[in-house]
Amino acid sequence: MASDKEKSDRLVILASASPRRQELLEQFRVPFRLLPAMGVDENRPRGGASEVAGALALEKARWSWDRAVEEKFDLRRLWILAADTVVALDGEVLGKPADAADARCMLHRLSGRTHQVITACAVISPGKVERVELETSQVVFKRLSEAEIAGYLESGDPFGKAGAYGIQSGGASLVAGFTGCYYNIVGLPVRRALALLGLPAPECGCELHPLQRGKRGCQRGGGAP
Repeated sequence: MASDKEKSDRLVILASASPRRQELLEQFRVPFRLLPAMGVDENRPRGGASEVAGALALEKARWSWDRAVEEKFDLRRLWILAADTVVALDGEVLGKPADAADARCMLHRLSGRTHQVITACAVISPGKVERVELETSQVVFKRLSEAEIAGYLESGDPFGKAGAYGIQSGGASLVAGFTGCYYNIVGLPVRRALALLGLPAPECGCELHPLQRGKRGCQRGGGAP
């Protein structure tokens, strides 16, 4: 079991340029440094949603690990965290919209339906030990009118987000409810990520969110040793 000193000495690297993931780690007071995996092609590989998310998250983590080696980071302290979030509807992966027409099409497809948000968290720890875990949340959309879709598109919020919406921003008005981890839908299941990093997992309060339909919220327990 890792001691408190060993945990405090860990150098956590976030292999992501996502402002939302950075904000979540800051919100839960996790010290980290940024080393975004800019060299990874996020054009979706073939496969199911879970396989796609897991493969990309691990590729991102490996890319940042290799850069950390090149930059002579202390590998005895190094913990790389990467993540990839996908929206799946009827088994099809919905990525980030290419343009307004693509975003409109996605929102039409999600309207009145239940879809899955899957985030793969990949961690590489000292000794280059690799672990990947998945978190899945179910999201139910309201039945959207053309005016609601047009208004949301005009806000600019759909762009740069998987499935063309952000539940943490204007997209919350499109959602009738969800089951599971709220932060997973935002882009990083905090309790699962911290457990993979061997850090104490916080009480995130997902079960108290006003849109939560599940009884337990997040399914992940306390931090791993």
